[in-house]
Amino acid sequence: MDKLVIYADGGSRGNPGDAGIGVAIFDDNDELVAQISRYIGTQTNNVAEYYALIRGLEEAITLGAGRVDVFMDSELVVKQIKGEYQVKNEGLKPLYEIAKAYLERFDGYSINHIGRNGNKLADKLANDGMDSKNSQIV
Repeated sequence: MDKLVIYADGGSRGNPGDAGIGVAIFDDNDELVAQISRYIGTQTNNVAEYYALIRGLEEAITLGAGRVDVFMDSELVVKQIKGEYQVKNEGLKPLYEIAKAYLERFDGYSINHIGRNGNKLADKLANDGMDSKNSQIV
């Protein structure tokens, strides 16, 4: 596949609290090619957001994407990946490094901040993950 579009969201109920991730991946024809919903244990919201991004990138690599366009409603994660914010939190640094390493595997990428309304499917999948504590831990 040439290009995939990834919508990723992570969340927690409590901070930290029960956390989940949601990822929806679309092809060039706006066809849904993958969706992921997982419970990831007790995490902070920001950790969950990074887990969602990483899991989406892993899936895009598996699907053979040459390029990815990522959309997230986490301004923090988007601005950290773009280099606009420093990663000061020690718990986020390794997740940031993993995400950046995965992004370097593509021929090109973009990462974009969108409003919550633009990320409804990934948000629903993340909430489904939080609701299903018996799902596979990432």
